[in-house]
Amino acid sequence: MTIAMIEVEKLNFDYPDKRVLHDISFTINEGSVTALVGPNGAGKTTLLRCIAALDRAHSGKVTIGGKDAADFPRDVHHMTGYLSDFFGLYDGLSLRQCLTYMAWCQKVPASEVPKRVAEVAEQVGITARLEEKAGTLSRGYRQRLGIGLALIHNPQLLILDEPASGMDPDARIALSQMIRGLRAQGKTIIVSSHILTELEDYCTDMLVIKDGRVAQQVQLQEYAAKTVRVLRIGIANLGVSHMDMLQRVPNLKVTGTENNVVVAEFSGTEEEQQGLLRKLMTDNVPVFSFTTTQHTLQDAYMDVTSGRK
Repeated sequence: MTIAMIEVEKLNFDYPDKRVLHDISFTINEGSVTALVGPNGAGKTTLLRCIAALDRAHSGKVTIGGKDAADFPRDVHHMTGYLSDFFGLYDGLSLRQCLTYMAWCQKVPASEVPKRVAEVAEQVGITARLEEKAGTLSRGYRQRLGIGLALIHNPQLLILDEPASGMDPDARIALSQMIRGLRAQGKTIIVSSHILTELEDYCTDMLVIKDGRVAQQVQLQEYAAKTVRVLRIGIANLGVSHMDMLQRVPNLKVTGTENNVVVAEFSGTEEEQQGLLRKLMTDNVPVFSFTTTQHTLQDAYMDVTSGRK
């Protein structure tokens, strides 16, 4: 049974000179990792701040874990860890002191604070730097500390606005591994980023915001399952008989060949794709490669924004 962690109903948000969110409605289930994507100025950060009970909408409703964000903002703050795109640190404090201070602010029991600081430092990869001053950190390590501060009270919901900004490749890989680990613990996560290739490593869903409106919400597994896949079938000494046989395969549309490799669109299920490979082997077709071009989160985003789906 799926349980909703976030429910947003007819949300509108106004700045003095314009409306930036228009009748936004969606649901995000517990344990999911949602990519919040859209062009600059689409309203993503404003939406995240409303979900985190940091900004109050002009109208509509945000419910987090069953709590109305407008009526119970402190409860929402306790359930949520939030990393903004731009954030400040106490540069004169050590990383250990920063994490300890945030643990106190989030009312982590005093007896558990040292253990929790050590756990979070390990999670975000800053254990070796705990005694360094926050003001000496590079951009990437400031991001790591910021994520640690968001995690210190072990929230159910984690909201990350451009978390990979300034991180080197090793740190980005570590971030992906960390998010997958947090999802395995049952946490619900929203990540806003412009780097779609990184989001696809760990996201289960995509919420597209355009011009302050929900363009579409996509479950990526369902998208991949129902989308035409591109097969590349390598056949030694590819001949006319092989092509005739492939052209008779249901759900397979041959689109070309490249050096003994047949390129084809396949609209069948994964089980039917496995059956095709078994048939080729049973019929002694000299297959030397059989690969699928995976559709990516970027493909899904382009399908939504271009109106192809």
